[in-house]
Amino acid sequence: MTRLGQNFLRDPNLARVAVDRAQLRPDDVALEVGPGRGILTAPLAEAVATVQAIEIDRGLEGDLAPVLAAHPNVRLTWGDAMQVPLADLDPAPTAFVANLPYNVATPLILTSIADLPGVDRWCVMVQREIADRLFAAPSTPAYGAVSVLMQLACERTDLHPVGRAVFDPPPRVDSALVAFRRRADWPRDTWEPLARLVHAGFRHRRKTLANNLAMAGLAERDAAERILEDLGHDRRIRAEAIAPTGWPVLLDAITVA
Repeated sequence: MTRLGQNFLRDPNLARVAVDRAQLRPDDVALEVGPGRGILTAPLAEAVATVQAIEIDRGLEGDLAPVLAAHPNVRLTWGDAMQVPLADLDPAPTAFVANLPYNVATPLILTSIADLPGVDRWCVMVQREIADRLFAAPSTPAYGAVSVLMQLACERTDLHPVGRAVFDPPPRVDSALVAFRRRADWPRDTWEPLARLVHAGFRHRRKTLANNLAMAGLAERDAAERILEDLGHDRRIRAEAIAPTGWPVLLDAITVA
């Protein structure tokens, strides 16, 4: 891995797979975080109207120069994608396709859901453990706050395991190409309080949900226990036992309590 957390994709065939699994359209604006040496950028540029690429490493300027020269529809922004105001990109992205740096993959995905409502398709390369966590089932070790939020906002359309040899340098972990699309009924209007509730609920996995909510100041413990019982749960239930669809219901109950 490079000093900035990137393992550069070096297999052009896999880059084309990513473009295909993203279900892109000719009028799309594709967001690519971490174009690296441009192996994914080029086929993206051939498939869509515009590529909004964000790269933090100025040392890659020479690698990207020929890609930019060959594809004038690529707009490159130098900077940290966690700091760049994604909502200000113009034209606004409609799809997110990238080989994501593993150390920021999860927050970038969640940020794109909240800040880029025009994005309705994703196809991202992530650590296999992260890919499994995004769509994990309740009451499994991988299930957590990210799983809940992802499944409330999106549905997975594809999962493609990826070997280590397609990267330079090869990572020490397995990877996966995961594709998903935004649900038409994602809870846009309540996303912010819902995210706070879910993160609070999972903050201490060994504690009960009621205790976690009390510690976060979202409800008194006794009140939280009563609400959970009214919703048909055991008052000692932990967050991991509640399915994604149960969290908006819990938010409504806490809000009106």
